[in-house]
Amino acid sequence: MLYGFVDRTTTATSLKQALDDGQMRVRGIQSRVARASLNGDGFALSMAKQGAHVPGDGITEPVDVEAEMSALADEQLRFEATAKLLEKAYASLRSAIRDR
Repeated sequence: MLYGFVDRTTTATSLKQALDDGQMRVRGIQSRVARASLNGDGFALSMAKQGAHVPGDGITEPVDVEAEMSALADEQLRFEATAKLLEKAYASLRSAIRDR
């Protein structure tokens, strides 16, 4: 078996790591937005307030929901671009193996 073959011939490993890192950032953003838009009873407020404090996280800084949503959109674009690059890396590897 050719161990490490994909690592040596493509950027697939670093792209997969970038996808994992991006997913962790998205989870953090989602958590902050969700907690900022909930009141103490667990019911969503009618509109997410700008500068809402996140209850229970010990941080007194307000959460800027608009900035968090912008960061979420940015992460989505990065995720999609990285996924397409990973798809191309696997396609080129598949093509190289088939041509042999």
